[in-house]
Amino acid sequence: MLNILIVDDEQIEREGMRAILLRAYPDAVIELAKHGQAAVELVPQFKPDLIIMDIKMPVMNGLEAIECISASYPHIRYIMVTAYDTFEYARQAIKLGVKDYILKPSKIAEIQAVVGRVLEQIQQERAEQERHAVMHQKLDKMIPIVEADIVTQLLYDHVHEVHLDEMINLLGESMRWNTDVFVLVIRLRSYDSPEKLLQAVKLKFRQLGNGWVGAMSGGCLPIIGFLEGNRSFRSQAASIVHELNSMTELRMQQQSICIGIGEPRQALNEVRYSYQEALLAAAASNETAKYSYYADIHRDNQASVKLWSREKEKRIQEQLRLGMWDALTSSILQVIDQLEASGMKLHRAQQHMLEGIWFVFYEISEYGIETELPFYPFQIHTFKELRLETERLLLRLREDCECNRKQPHIDVIHKMKQFIVENSHRELSLEMISGEVGLSPFYISKLFKEQIGIGYIDFLTECRIEKAKKMMSTAAYSLKEIAYEVGYNDPNYFSKVFKKVCGMAPTEYRKAMNSTSQ
Repeated sequence: MLNILIVDDEQIEREGMRAILLRAYPDAVIELAKHGQAAVELVPQFKPDLIIMDIKMPVMNGLEAIECISASYPHIRYIMVTAYDTFEYARQAIKLGVKDYILKPSKIAEIQAVVGRVLEQIQQERAEQERHAVMHQKLDKMIPIVEADIVTQLLYDHVHEVHLDEMINLLGESMRWNTDVFVLVIRLRSYDSPEKLLQAVKLKFRQLGNGWVGAMSGGCLPIIGFLEGNRSFRSQAASIVHELNSMTELRMQQQSICIGIGEPRQALNEVRYSYQEALLAAAASNETAKYSYYADIHRDNQASVKLWSREKEKRIQEQLRLGMWDALTSSILQVIDQLEASGMKLHRAQQHMLEGIWFVFYEISEYGIETELPFYPFQIHTFKELRLETERLLLRLREDCECNRKQPHIDVIHKMKQFIVENSHRELSLEMISGEVGLSPFYISKLFKEQIGIGYIDFLTECRIEKAKKMMSTAAYSLKEIAYEVGYNDPNYFSKVFKKVCGMAPTEYRKAMNSTSQ
C-alpha cells in the first residue's frame, strides 16, 4: 500500500488528480492539501511515500514546501506539477530531489505514466530496504558465531591467512593484520550459568568495539583484544578488566572468576602465543589477585635450563602415539623433582608443570579427543601435593584419551563436504557444521584441513566461485544477482574474492567466457 499526497490550491485540480490516480491505483491511499503549508502540517501524520506538488500556490509555494518537508523526511519522493515549464523551476526542483514533473494541462495517460514510473521506483527502493533489513537481522545473529569461529581458528592455528579477511568481512570490519593484539582469558572456577555470562560478555564487547569473544571451552572464555595506537598495553588491558568487573554477571561471581592476560603480539597470526600465556596467567590468579599479567608471573622466572625442550616434546609425542602413558607420566613427574631440587618457588614450579600438561592436552586434541583443559586447584601448598595433582590430571587425560579417541572416517568427511556444498549460499560456521556431524568445532577444523588439504573456509569459497562461474555462462543473471545467490552480501567483496581465486575480475571472466563460446 502506497500513500500519495496531492497538493494544489485549486480544488477541481486536486479532485481531478485523485480520480485519475484511483482509477489506475485503486489500492493507493490518497490525501489532499490546498497549499504548501497545509502539506507541511499533514506530512507527520499521513507519512506519504509520494507527494504530487503544484508549484505556484498561495501561503507557501511548492518549492518552499518541498524544501521544508525534505529536511525532516528525506525518503519522500516528489512529482512537480506546473504550467511554468522553465529551466529555473526545473533546476531548483532537481536540487530538491524532485523525481519527475507533470505539465498543465496533461492527458490522463501521461499523468498515469509519470506517476507509475515514480511509484515503481518507490516500490523497488522499499523492496531493497526490506532486503537489507532482513540481511542485517541475519548478520546480527551470525556475528557472534562468526566471531567465535575466527577466534577458535586463530587460537588453534587452523585458519588460512588468505581467507581470514573473508570471515572478518562478515563482521563489517577491515583487516587487522598490522594491529597489535593480545588475549585475555576469563576462567570460571565454578559458575551457575556460563551461557548467560558468555552472552553478557559478547554484548559488552559489541559495545566496547575493541575485541572479539571466542567460544567457552574447559571453563575458559578467550577474548582477542586490539590495541589502540594512543594507549599503552597495560592501560588498555586494565580498562577492559575494569569494564568486565563492572558487569553484574561477573560482580555477582567474584569468588568464582579470575582473568589472565597474555603479552601483546604484532599480528593476528601470532595471537595463539598470547592465548597460551593468558591461560597460564589465569591459572596464577587467586582470591587476592583477581587478574594476572603473564609478564608479571614470569618476570623473575628465567630458568637456566629449558624444561620443556624440543627433544622432550618429541619424546612425549612418541609416547602418546604408542600409548606409553606410564612412561610419559613418569618422565613428567621427574621434572617436579628437578624443580624442587633447584629451589624454585612452588607457584613458579606449578606454572612450569602446567605448561607440560597442556602440551599433552594439545597433543591428544590433535587426535580428536574431546576433553576439558586441565588446571591445578588454586590451593597447592607442597611439592607432594603438586606431584599428586599432576598425576591426577594426567590420569584424567589418559582416561579420556583411551575411552573417547576418535579416528577420522571417510563418511564424516563426505558428510561435511556435502553439507557445505548444499549450503554454500548460507553464512556457514564451524558451529553449524559441528552440529551437523556431531563433532567439536576444533576437531572438525583440524580434520577438514588434514584430510582435504584446505580449511573449510577455502572449500566454501571454492564452492561459491564454481557456482558463480556456472551462473555467468548465461546472461540471465547480473553480477550483483550472482553475488547474492552464491552467498556474498557485498557484490564488491564478491568481485575481490573472485579475482583473488580466478586471477581476473568477474566482468573479465564473463567477457572471456562469452568470446570463447562464440
